[in-house]
Amino acid sequence: MIGKVIVGKSFLGCIEYCLEDKQSLSAAQRLQHVDNNGLQHVNRAEVLCYNQCFGNAAELAAQFNEVRRLNSRVQKPVLHLSISLAGGETLSKNQLIEIAEAVTAEFKVDRNQYVCVMHKDTKHPHLHLVANRVGYDGKVASDSNSYLRMANLCRKLELKYNLKQVLNPRPFQTEKERLLPRQNARMNQLKTHIHNSLQQVQNYDQFEQKMKSLGYQVLRGRGIAFIDDKKVKIKGSEVGYSLMTIEKILRQKQGQHLAQKQEQKDTASTKTGIAATGTNGAIQKSPAKEIEKEKEPSLLEKQSGQLLYDLLKPETAFDPAPLLQKKKKRKKKHKLRPGL
Repeated sequence: MIGKVIVGKSFLGCIEYCLEDKQSLSAAQRLQHVDNNGLQHVNRAEVLCYNQCFGNAAELAAQFNEVRRLNSRVQKPVLHLSISLAGGETLSKNQLIEIAEAVTAEFKVDRNQYVCVMHKDTKHPHLHLVANRVGYDGKVASDSNSYLRMANLCRKLELKYNLKQVLNPRPFQTEKERLLPRQNARMNQLKTHIHNSLQQVQNYDQFEQKMKSLGYQVLRGRGIAFIDDKKVKIKGSEVGYSLMTIEKILRQKQGQHLAQKQEQKDTASTKTGIAATGTNGAIQKSPAKEIEKEKEPSLLEKQSGQLLYDLLKPETAFDPAPLLQKKKKRKKKHKLRPGL
């Protein structure tokens, strides 16, 4: 089950889209599509229920606009909610109406004006609800966190009606929604597994084997991606670990390992030289102090450890908010010149 939430300004345009056939297809094309795929492109819309309103598109828009005037500050009073079932799944009309009631209740418009329409022109049944965000008391229903609220509701409805669970809704999102950073348990788990694996291995082959042992399929090309046991594909860059970052960490670990080996060799050579000189004027250190010194991390180990710690931190997530904000044009004030 996939849910979408859109807010807008025009009731008439939204209601016409929901109640009428697709304007992009001619009458002949609609009939042809019906013959070819057995779907209902003619009279595709069926109204399942009205709430606090009734009529055709023009009449509904007039009723909605009359109520929206109770709060003139709202610029986008239209709440367009859509619910799509997976292909091959069907529910009775009463069940679809129950889903519509659950959706409107979640978005606090169940006491407002709304109309629920079912479309029959696709292989998967889907509902459209057009609701007025402005209630009869003048209060406005909030649209904050709308995507998360809709996603959580869909998961609950899938369990309630024994429907197929949608694990990756990203293909159904708009281009704007895809720019938003994804935060969910699946991605957080992958991030943790990558972080822990990089701490335990020394090269890429070991890293890939470690991730496979955790149940991931690793896809490496120009970038890197991981497919979990639920067949959900996530790019490494989406969780802060691009292929470049992973290779950089592994190179640093290899360099650190070689440097530590060389330091151990140098230390062993120094001890051998001191032992060879015996007591010929050399100052002998007590064994206890020698042991304490060996336990202390060297400067190289401290520097390497700090650098590796910095590298293991995931990359900072990209924030698209500044790109999505429209620049406000400042109006220039023209001063009147004297004598004009």
